[in-house]
Amino acid sequence: MDAFLCPHPYGRMKSILQFRNIFEVYFLLFEKGVQELAEILIVEDELSINELIRRNLSLTGHHCTQVFDGLSAVKLLENGKFDLIVLDIMLPGLDGYQVFERAFGTPTIFLTAKSELTDKLKGLAMGADDYLTKPFQMLELAARVEAVLRRTKKVEAEFTMGNLKCDFNRHQVFLNGTVVECTPKEYELLEVLIRNRNIALSREKLLDMVWGYDFDGGTRTVDVHIQRLRHKLHLEEQIRTVYKLGYRLEVHE
Repeated sequence: MDAFLCPHPYGRMKSILQFRNIFEVYFLLFEKGVQELAEILIVEDELSINELIRRNLSLTGHHCTQVFDGLSAVKLLENGKFDLIVLDIMLPGLDGYQVFERAFGTPTIFLTAKSELTDKLKGLAMGADDYLTKPFQMLELAARVEAVLRRTKKVEAEFTMGNLKCDFNRHQVFLNGTVVECTPKEYELLEVLIRNRNIALSREKLLDMVWGYDFDGGTRTVDVHIQRLRHKLHLEEQIRTVYKLGYRLEVHE
């Protein structure tokens, strides 16, 4: 089944990857470091393209909010916080440039059917982080999204919660000031939970993010490592089980 699609300006869809290869490509794109999931606002008036963007960015675990006109986008930006906007320029109501002016500095990738250099320069001069001309490959958009997020999202050097401290640069975990020995996978799992704290993550998502898409074991591996972290780090109350889904690190910030 084809699941990785490229929008065409005349409404046709061109498949560029087979489903079985998507996760391999994403693994190669995002294997550098532990992935932190992002809140992404998609502003695109063409329903099919909007949905394809959402579907493909969701494959990496990002949470996507969809709107189809400029006024709705501005209302969401006034009331919510997003890590990135994927913003079409030709929109009903307010155009993409007008939306961007009210985006409160949120990192933005412009999408447009216009290929003139002046249009690209206008968007970049306004402060946009990137610019893609339709038609584009979804894989390229996904790569650009991750590149912008790496540049713009604040990366924590360490995390502290009560008596627990995690030093991301040294890959060390401390409890009451004493180093706690963790296996590589225990540490990676803890870092994923910390960087995506207060977000419910499925067992399948945790398995992909920590062990990789090609891991032969089942989700029971996740359960075992969660129990070890709870015991080693005294996180029985903080690492919550989400019924019929997975786990969430509950942090009051």
